[in-house]
Amino acid sequence: MIGSALKVVSLLPSTTEIACILGLQSQLVGRSHECDFPPGVEALPVCTSAKIDSSLSSLEIDQQVKTILEQGISIYGVHADLLRQLQPDIVLTQAQCEVCAVSLKDVEAAMCGWLGHQAKIVSCSPMRLQDIWEDIRAVAAACGVADTGDQVVATLQERVCTISQQAALLPNKPKIACIEWLEPLMSAGNWVPELVTMAGGVNLFGAAGEHSPWFSWEELQAADPDMLVILPCGFGLERTRLEMRALTEHPVWHQLRAVQNGEVYITDGNQYFNRPGPRLVESLEILAELFHPNRFNFGHAGEAWERFPAVSSLIL
Repeated sequence: MIGSALKVVSLLPSTTEIACILGLQSQLVGRSHECDFPPGVEALPVCTSAKIDSSLSSLEIDQQVKTILEQGISIYGVHADLLRQLQPDIVLTQAQCEVCAVSLKDVEAAMCGWLGHQAKIVSCSPMRLQDIWEDIRAVAAACGVADTGDQVVATLQERVCTISQQAALLPNKPKIACIEWLEPLMSAGNWVPELVTMAGGVNLFGAAGEHSPWFSWEELQAADPDMLVILPCGFGLERTRLEMRALTEHPVWHQLRAVQNGEVYITDGNQYFNRPGPRLVESLEILAELFHPNRFNFGHAGEAWERFPAVSSLIL
């Protein structure tokens, strides 16, 4: 089946971006409630919803998520009736994290008992950059555009290679702590440690290819990073600014070297670092700009990241 004949439903922001970079945006007939890029996808029917209140504080969201999971209930809902109406040929979903997005089992449950139409489910489970390249190829193959998938991956890998090769030659590599959740503290795992290394930094918390770990303020204080990069899952710049109080009001915060030196940066974690799709290359560019501003400038400042006020500014 060729790509132009397909009807595709994407239930992840990352797979929506993958479908679009493969030239399949016109074949998309449905999306998740979180899919918002590239422009135009917001007009698609919304096939999912969340059971948590995202307007709550970081701590309250964490408590709500844990309560729901303890009850054995999914955090997300799939609109099965709408899926049946759309009758997609391909459904894109994931099996990597039940907290971040609709899971494979949610989709399978919604599609159970369908009669007269059989959709193919493509489930992504990325943990490292290499997995993301394979996910792009898998979506491309399922949609009949395998050659395009190979070309897209080659282009993305070339951009990554260029940055990592240049960064590897730089003499000074700052020690980095990437914070993926503010209260309680969670460090970024999965592909982010790889990005930190490729951008010319030394990653202090979280391991490549492993889920993001919780960690303590005592551990953060002991490591005393040169730089803090704040990239909360699901939060853009404005929301992250509002949530920073969870960090700045902790007694350890002002003792950290990165805070005292004004080396704290907030980023749009929602649009970049937490989406395992094509724009992880832009995420790498952001980190390169932060770690080595005299060497890299891709123009992401202001839109994708900004320096958080130093201690003196907060006191005033």
